[in-house]
This record gives sequence, structure tokens and C-alpha cells, in this order.
Amino acid sequence: MEPRRDPRGALVRPYAVTRGRTEPLQNIALEAVLSCTPTQVAEARFAGHDKYRIASVCEGRAQSLAEIAAYTRMPLGVTRVLVADMVAEGLLTLHTAAPPEGFEERMNLLGRVLSGLREL
Repeated sequence: MEPRRDPRGALVRPYAVTRGRTEPLQNIALEAVLSCTPTQVAEARFAGHDKYRIASVCEGRAQSLAEIAAYTRMPLGVTRVLVADMVAEGLLTLHTAAPPEGFEERMNLLGRVLSGLREL
């Protein structure tokens, strides 16, 4: 007699993938661009299956955090934690669009644009 198979497939809880962590080591914007070199992909192979999948998606083509989550079909929160770990470990390269010191000015500009749009 054949063993019963679960119709849901292999289910892994998100907290198991991140070892219970819900907050990333550093905040990475959804639109932040990440890339991976062939050497980094080779190193990621030893960091775990999920990290290797992320590195493979970013190899040869830069991807945003949102795209990585979509391509790997992982929840965004899980992807955010794993990607932040990989950046800290040197397995991914983070490319930022603007220097951090300009963040406050950008937020003020976006606030003014939003206010203007609401007045229309």
C-alpha cells in the first residue's frame, strides 16, 4: 500500500525559513536593485537552498527586492529577511539609487507631490 500524500505539497512555514526572525538586519527598499556575481552564486550554494535560489535569480541580471520575491515565489517578508542576510554576508550586492543623506529631502519632496495630487 502506497503512503498517503498531502495534496498541499511540501509546506514550509515562513518562520522556519527565517529561523523565527521577522525583521531584516537592514532595511532594504522594495525597489532596491540587487545583483550577484558567479562567485557569489557559488558561495551561496553552501548557504542554503533558499539563498541559493535568490542568488541564482540575481546572477547576470540585477533584480529588485520585489522581483526576487515574485520569481522565487517566497513571501515578501521572508525574502526581505533573507536578502538582508545575504547582503550582510557578501552574497548579494546592493545598489542604492540615492545616498542615505538625501532620504529626508526625498521624503519631503514626495510629501509635497502627494499633497499637490490630492488638491487636484
